[in-house]
Amino acid sequence: MESYLLDWSNLLLRWLHVITAIAWIGSSFYFVFLDSSLTPPEDEDLKRQGVAGEMWAVHGGGFYHPVKFAVSPPKLPGHLHWFYWEAYTTWLSGFALFSVSYLWNAGSYLVDRSLVDWSPAAAGAVALAFLAVFWIAYDLICRVFGGRANGDRLVGALVAVLVALASWLACQWFPGRAAFLLVGAMIATAMSANVLFWIIPGQRKMVASIRAGQPVDPIHGIRGKQRSVHNTYFTLPVLLAMLSNHYSFLWSHPRNWVVLVLLMAAGAAIRQFFVLRHGWKLGRNRHPLPYALAGVAVIVATAAWMAPAAGGAAAVPALPDKVGYAQVQAVLAQRCYLCHGEQVQMKSVRLDSPAALNQHAAAVYQQAVVARLMPLNNSTGMTDTERALLGRWFEQGARID
Repeated sequence: MESYLLDWSNLLLRWLHVITAIAWIGSSFYFVFLDSSLTPPEDEDLKRQGVAGEMWAVHGGGFYHPVKFAVSPPKLPGHLHWFYWEAYTTWLSGFALFSVSYLWNAGSYLVDRSLVDWSPAAAGAVALAFLAVFWIAYDLICRVFGGRANGDRLVGALVAVLVALASWLACQWFPGRAAFLLVGAMIATAMSANVLFWIIPGQRKMVASIRAGQPVDPIHGIRGKQRSVHNTYFTLPVLLAMLSNHYSFLWSHPRNWVVLVLLMAAGAAIRQFFVLRHGWKLGRNRHPLPYALAGVAVIVATAAWMAPAAGGAAAVPALPDKVGYAQVQAVLAQRCYLCHGEQVQMKSVRLDSPAALNQHAAAVYQQAVVARLMPLNNSTGMTDTERALLGRWFEQGARID
């Protein structure tokens, strides 16, 4: 029953997490696009109100005319929409999902004794520390170097080094699948913390000043914009890290931390293209195509580097011409029944009877042979020969008689 309830919790939290992440990233992308697309106002009345930029757009059969004030509007409206619950709900649902999927079963998901032989509690504590320490270090970099001349470039370089270091540490201490997810979670935590500790508090101070009839300190807008820009560059690397758990060839690579860093760098470069392309259309900057080409080149080079050498695969001992249920059952009993047998049915899957195996034969083939995701972290030591045996059994019709 516990496994069944965890499955439902995982499904509903994942659903909520994806929905809120779409809303948050969508609004972030939109406002970055909006800032890049604003042009000086033409209407004299808008200029007198302090409007710094405007844009006309058409969508869904309607015309829209958003404007941006240089510092603050002359008067606040009765209703002011705040963009923060998208960020908060994304983090809260993501952390809940991480707790249900990884912390609850830390011994299975966060511990690889060939890397570090520690207790599930210790592994969980270190995983949580990753989230907090990265935010503290990142925030310190922004505080110390963000206000200097050319500070944005220096901050970007230092944060890139910090992410690379964290990626290396995560892959040294945790199973590859968990390490990739953890790096994505730590960056996403920094994104949410930017909203919680910098963007929204700064906006509240600006609103309070306007309502009190006091001058608005522009530093709050400058700081909020800086953190918001950081967030938009974080998005594609975070999405890559979160999606990677479906692709074992990434996190199972011997240099998995290098794979992660390269692909995240490619995502940031491609995001730079989209950030600058609207400014290029308005003549504000050079064509950003080199950034996109650089990102694509990194992805292609990484794929070429990771490609298995022709004829370089480890030789698999000869398999019998016909593979029957008895041979498959012997492998499953040794490698899979611990989590999918009579006592425990992870993901509500049992494999310890012919009928149960028949029901899940395709899943066994996909998870254990094709994707090589199971056994989780290969904790029971399934060999290449055993995977090949399961594969041949399935390809021959998965007979259980």
